Amino acid sequence: MSTDCLPALNAVVYTLSMNTLNPSSYLNEIAKPTPIAEEADIVVCGGGPAGVAAALGAARMQAQLGQKPNVRLLEVHGQLGGVWTTGLLSWIIDAGNKHGVMSELLEKINAKRTQMGEEPPVKTGCPYDVEQMKLLLEQICVKAGVKVLLHSRVVGAHVDEAKKLTHVIVENKSGRQAIAGKVFIDCTGDGDLAAQAGCTCEYGRPDPDDPTKIQAQPFSMLCLLTGLERDLTKPYHDRELYDWGTPKQNLRAAMLAGGADPSYGKPTLFEIYPDLFTMMANHEYGFSGLNAQDISDATIQSRKEVHDMVAALRKQGGCWSKIRIVATASQIGVRESRRPLGVYTVSLDDMVEGARFEDAVCRCTFGIDVHATRKTNAGGGIEDKPVGKTQPYDIPYRALVSAEVDGLLFAGRCISGDFFAHSSYRVTGNSVALGEGAGAAAAVAIKQQTKLSELAYGKVVYPELEKMWGLKQV
Repeated sequence: MSTDCLPALNAVVYTLSMNTLNPSSYLNEIAKPTPIAEEADIVVCGGGPAGVAAALGAARMQAQLGQKPNVRLLEVHGQLGGVWTTGLLSWIIDAGNKHGVMSELLEKINAKRTQMGEEPPVKTGCPYDVEQMKLLLEQICVKAGVKVLLHSRVVGAHVDEAKKLTHVIVENKSGRQAIAGKVFIDCTGDGDLAAQAGCTCEYGRPDPDDPTKIQAQPFSMLCLLTGLERDLTKPYHDRELYDWGTPKQNLRAAMLAGGADPSYGKPTLFEIYPDLFTMMANHEYGFSGLNAQDISDATIQSRKEVHDMVAALRKQGGCWSKIRIVATASQIGVRESRRPLGVYTVSLDDMVEGARFEDAVCRCTFGIDVHATRKTNAGGGIEDKPVGKTQPYDIPYRALVSAEVDGLLFAGRCISGDFFAHSSYRVTGNSVALGEGAGAAAAVAIKQQTKLSELAYGKVVYPELEKMWGLKQV
């Protein structure tokens, strides 16, 4: 696509029908029974930060409640971690005030760094080694008794006449299979399960210049770089020696000097080790995260730009003379997709007011962060905020509960919220907290035989989490 806006779509009701490009003909496949491969208490769809945390929260809560963990975690890629690993994100935002799984992961990441004889590159912030993260997530899930199924994509859902989700359909090397469950948690990021189950979803925001079209935040291709020396490149990455914008400006100037104009107006280097960095300098505008051809085109285009930018830096010589790409992400980073309808919808008003809820699952401290929806907005960087100031705010459990389908929870960036709230809570420190809360709620609801919409999260689930975290005496 060459335009900065997505095709004319309904920005409110976004369903599976919009994944196709108006096909002129159809193939009627032969109907045949789908084997039910297994039955689990809790089925988590998507093994990214939210999904791993949801599976851990569910399995550990079941054990704490005296039940044998019976949790299935489904992931489309060949490793757990989602944007953390497949997307090479390498940096965790809004993690410092989180208990439970998030705190545990940071502790283990830092312990491994110390074991390797490496000092943290920054005093604030959470960089990590992608390969170490892959191993850590797999092993921590295995230890908790989570059953992990990789290379498996959720392609369908079965909702019975009572509007209860009873099965998900997956496809993998074993064929097409159904998995039965008592509670399902959509941690796909894109709200894939919610859409398959028929939930009403929102996507993006109306284009202010043409309300018949919508705008969404751009994709980004990340890469790992080597051949750089920490001290020589400090002006381009040091987040403590300089203010937030100066290293980005310096990096952009170096790229421009080499003949590359980065599509992201605030290109960024993150130090992982003294000789290993992550770069985020790409924006792909006008593509839909729910269209396979768009994602394919954006991936090919973005990977070329990343290589071009690195080549431009190498041309400058000096501290850039030995720069090399170790890897580009296998999955381009998608910031925005479906926002399914929950019992409660988190809003910009909640952010302004610093909302507090009795059924709070997560407190977000990260502010509005809308990456330019078109290259001409904010110089391709970060758009101006629609309000002067926001405050830390709570996300209530109700925003994780489907308003339309029983037995379905959401976690991660595909919870119920508006465009601006989503730009804040979408970061992965919040995804982990939301996932763990959803998993724990699923386990308690099953134990108590309570509907998800009737579960008293603040009075029942959170105290159990405090016990699990060691914050409350048993």
